[in-house]
Amino acid sequence: MSAREGKILALAGGVDIANKPKEELNDLFRIVMNAGMHGLCFSAYEEGQKPGDALSDDQIRKRMKIIQPYTKWVRSFSCIEGNELIPKIARDFGIKTLVGAWLGDDPEKNEQEISGLIELAQAGYVDIAAVGNEVLYRKDLTEDELLAFIKRVKEAIPNITVGYVDAYYEFSARPKITDACDVILANCYPFWECCHIDYSLMYMKNMYSQALRAGGGNKRVIITETGWPSKGEDYKGTLPSWENALRYFLNTQIWSKEEEIDIFYFTSFDESWKVGAEGDVGAYWGIWDKNEKIKY
Repeated sequence: MSAREGKILALAGGVDIANKPKEELNDLFRIVMNAGMHGLCFSAYEEGQKPGDALSDDQIRKRMKIIQPYTKWVRSFSCIEGNELIPKIARDFGIKTLVGAWLGDDPEKNEQEISGLIELAQAGYVDIAAVGNEVLYRKDLTEDELLAFIKRVKEAIPNITVGYVDAYYEFSARPKITDACDVILANCYPFWECCHIDYSLMYMKNMYSQALRAGGGNKRVIITETGWPSKGEDYKGTLPSWENALRYFLNTQIWSKEEEIDIFYFTSFDESWKVGAEGDVGAYWGIWDKNEKIKY
């Protein structure tokens, strides 16, 4: 990083973009991007696709090539239906991997996911293994069922870091899960907790601190998801907009570097299928749009 880049990054913490011209914001965005992110959540589904559709090697490689200059890690969410190709292709691009097994209320698919995660890890494609994502939040599994999956994965891959991904507050509420994890993998969304953009960075810092306290200060905490949508309807005062999404991204990345916080930003590319799950804002969390064009 150049001296000029370092100076701008140092000045940008808590940036108020209200009176800054778009050109200046775009310049700052490019500086932050070129400095590199710790990690990105990998959005693989192209327009017209959704979970359950098979991903191809070509489409994953195309998107991996786009993000490769800007991130050290990628996070994947499943180990079936082509998602198992993501960590393998990431290796080809020199990118480290946080690989997730998507667990739900389907025992057959859960078995496929866990077996797939273990197989990928034993083959050397997994740097951190995530056993489930927000499965307790959704109430798809009981705590004991999840603990059994975590135990099984840890026994199968004893030399690889294993954790579970959920909202940051779940680790305070569920000490058995926290104890079972090598690392706390916490999703932190000021947006979904109705925090105004002006206070969003401070709010996320408090989320991170709560996760640290849940681990007794002895366990590493990785923020596995955080972001802000660039379009959509107002969600209880948390306005989705180009400006707010950019401001949140800049503040998050600068804080990550200053405090050496590992963050997987959500997400790389817009995915239209998420409209049904999250309302219209669901389709607009990407740094790149659905056509793989960078937004800022």
